[in-house]
Amino acid sequence: MSVDILTFGCRLNSFESEVMRGHAEAAGLENTVIVNTCAVTAEAERQARQAIRRAFRTNPGTAIIVTGCAAQIDSAPWAAMPGVARVIGNVEKLTPEAWISTEPLLVADIMQIRQTAAHLIDGFGTRARAFIEVQQGCDHRCTFCIIPYGRGPSRSIPMGAIAAQIRTLVTHGYHEIVLTGVDLTSYGADLPGQPKLGQLVRRLLAAIPELPRLRLSSIDPAEIDTDLWHVIEHEPRLMPHLHLSVQAGSNMILKRMKRRHLRHHVIETAARARALRPDIALGADFIAGFPTEDDAMFNESLRLIDEAGLDYLHVFPYSARNGTPAARIPALPMAERRARAAALREAGARRAAARFDSMIGTTIAALAETATTGHSETFAPVRFVAPVEPGTIVTGGIATADATGVTMGAA
Repeated sequence: MSVDILTFGCRLNSFESEVMRGHAEAAGLENTVIVNTCAVTAEAERQARQAIRRAFRTNPGTAIIVTGCAAQIDSAPWAAMPGVARVIGNVEKLTPEAWISTEPLLVADIMQIRQTAAHLIDGFGTRARAFIEVQQGCDHRCTFCIIPYGRGPSRSIPMGAIAAQIRTLVTHGYHEIVLTGVDLTSYGADLPGQPKLGQLVRRLLAAIPELPRLRLSSIDPAEIDTDLWHVIEHEPRLMPHLHLSVQAGSNMILKRMKRRHLRHHVIETAARARALRPDIALGADFIAGFPTEDDAMFNESLRLIDEAGLDYLHVFPYSARNGTPAARIPALPMAERRARAAALREAGARRAAARFDSMIGTTIAALAETATTGHSETFAPVRFVAPVEPGTIVTGGIATADATGVTMGAA
């Protein structure tokens, strides 16, 4: 083993893990495990700690380096774990210098980091899909969220640097690029002229006609700008798939979360998206069992799934994060939070299965991520009856479907 990276959390972490892999290999690191942590939930932190203990137990001679949001927010407990050689902050981990040195690093105060840093790389190993960071940090303070303290204030990558990176990836054979960020729809507020996300998407597609597919990661339903709506309607290379940061279906809970939208915004956003792009699929994040959520409020979340026509759900039970306002509110019993999360997931699975069934008999273009699996334009999981070349876009008919996805090829 030379460098092994264990990534927890979001797509942005996945992108940054590849940046770190390049820096670590260039620095000549050997027999090293890098653990890129997440701080969104206590469970994510528990899994990272478990992975560190397993790596130390399996190979006591391995050098373990810990980074990511959980390590940024509170580095001391991670540094004290057996086998951990270094803890590296979220800003430092993206610089080559951090991987050359073997000295312990001071994890800088992320809230003081305000400069733009275009930490870009040339390749993503054997992946068919590449993630590009266009925005970092968040200026909002949702009451449940600790991530601004791990990522710092919002800052954006200039369009020219993003376009140059995408061109490099397309040249290396990538057919799909995903734009990622902590708060993607806040893109551009810190750049000259304050361009919005829609302008970025429009200009990237115009400037890089050789790019087959562009996809967005999670966006805020209250902040879709006019340009982005126009691109959704008129640009087939922008994939018909939006993932909305919803979190709850009760207006009272949304207000207590300090979200920027209410339930009617989600319904209106979904309706507008489908009117402009009838084939579009909609995903959503939900938090189950936020403090003070009663049965009636929870049922509003359940109803919103059908009212907005949400196809894919990412659900997790509320997890109190020390330092956030919500953590000061008495929490619901964990058993109740888990039960509500299970109910939301069941509703989401029912919607997804119906979506997959509706694709039978249609023709789609799927990006092959392995010889036998990939994803459609709407991000439905696709299985190929006959092996295909990974990294290619395969067009074919959908023969069958089940609760886990669709099958392309003969029935």
